[in-house]
Amino acid sequence: MTIHAQLVDLHARRIYPAEVVLENGRIRNIRELDRLPAGTGYLLPGFVDAHVHIESSMLPPAEFGRMAVVHGTVATVSDPHEIANVLGAGGVQFMLDEAGHSPVKFCFGAPSCVPATRFETAGAALGANAVEALLEHPAIGYLSEMMNFPGVLHGDTEVLTKIAAARRLGKPVDGHAPGLRGDAARRYFGAGIHTDHECFALDEAREKAGLGVQILIREGSAARNFDALWPLLNECPRQIMFCSDDMHPDSLLNGHIDRLVARALAKGCALFDVLRAACLHPVAHYRLPVGLLRPGDPADFIRVADLTNFQVLETWIDGLCVAKDGASRLQHRPSGAPNQFAARPKSPEDFRLLSKGGSGLMRIIRAWDGEIVTGSETGPARTDGGALWPDPASDVLKIAVVNRYVPDATPAVGFVRGFGLQRGALASSVAHDSHNIVAVGAGDAALCAAVNAVIEARGGISATDGAGETHVLPLPVAGLMSPEDGYTLAHSYARLDAWVKAALGSVLTAPFMTLSFMALPVIPTLKMTDLGLFDGHTFEFTGVEVNS
Repeated sequence: MTIHAQLVDLHARRIYPAEVVLENGRIRNIRELDRLPAGTGYLLPGFVDAHVHIESSMLPPAEFGRMAVVHGTVATVSDPHEIANVLGAGGVQFMLDEAGHSPVKFCFGAPSCVPATRFETAGAALGANAVEALLEHPAIGYLSEMMNFPGVLHGDTEVLTKIAAARRLGKPVDGHAPGLRGDAARRYFGAGIHTDHECFALDEAREKAGLGVQILIREGSAARNFDALWPLLNECPRQIMFCSDDMHPDSLLNGHIDRLVARALAKGCALFDVLRAACLHPVAHYRLPVGLLRPGDPADFIRVADLTNFQVLETWIDGLCVAKDGASRLQHRPSGAPNQFAARPKSPEDFRLLSKGGSGLMRIIRAWDGEIVTGSETGPARTDGGALWPDPASDVLKIAVVNRYVPDATPAVGFVRGFGLQRGALASSVAHDSHNIVAVGAGDAALCAAVNAVIEARGGISATDGAGETHVLPLPVAGLMSPEDGYTLAHSYARLDAWVKAALGSVLTAPFMTLSFMALPVIPTLKMTDLGLFDGHTFEFTGVEVNS
């Protein structure tokens, strides 16, 4: 097969009319031409998401790939620690098996932190021996993000053993160090860790880049750091990649790495620096089996209409056209549905939080739109009948985390500000990283209704108005993903998201995605796990009431 187009050569940093000959899934030859008719478009290597938890799309790998190829994505660097926290090594194998049904080139890592911390209850644990066994698997390309940065800094034997195993096997080690600076950052990355996707401030990213770290500019459904970090494309272009980290299905419907490319160019960044970040750097860093439009390479490339908006006309993987004119050519394939879900229905009384007296003040988690970091605030405790109550008029809601792995565990309860709900409640079994049930609500009865909807579905996301109208989107694949058609799921999710904003009053861009990070103790500052309110700076539990 022969293709004619303007070829964007990322190695030579030039664009020229070319004839590209494909044979047996590879590029046999590239011949430069004198000219081509207008309208042939531009060929360039396909886009790579340099760090993504596919589970957060609520789709198994093959279905994720079916939607992503429309946007020119040909490969991902995928951390399966979400499903590993639920199902252990068996969950990782499930992702590998499902990915095998897609032409998209998924590079999976060995989860380094399962569970993420000892301050929450997960469904599985992967010790150093289990992680090393995964790293020895030929389909595992790297050690996934080392979230236990205190363990690195304090020389935890198991943490260092996992890093040493990856280095011995010649596999990269991904980082996770939000806000880590100075000597602590030097020691953390000096342990053999090569990347960070958690920078949310430009000066932090500059400091880490100065240590030789590869900085991943993240733009997902909840964490949106592009606007803060894009200047790095001009300052240290050889150290930049793009990633989504966590992306809900409605976001994937509208774009992927292609949108970051267009936005970076609109900021005035140099074309080849942007495209190398989007296409070349991940392939080189992770040694991905992805073609880069050279003779002998796998025939992985995209055709775009122009070099401004990057409308993807075609996506090719191994010489197969997998998307054309905005439509995927890959077929939906229902997945299996492994799960682990033991929680039993709760009663409103389970969410009652008794006051211990104290100073009359309580600690409140502060959620921010577009961030997964949280703040810590104090506010007056609203008490009645010896119990602490939310105050929706002041945007103070109850937050609860329910252990899904134990039938009758008592919910952990606290308070949160930033969701803006005027009534009702939200709940989700997508609760990073242990994936218990996390919920926020304006009252105990609503919290209970939302949580019980998730329990009845054996995993999912739900919302209720507290007056009898409850909606649930089931996620029976590990309580994280759906076996349904991805486009149908994306539209169902978008409708539920819109209802939460219109009927319940949420002010967040992605309320369910933000909710899912309220239980993640490795991200500062204040979070709620199934074991209680957790301070991410001191790495200790703390009381809901000040001085309680």
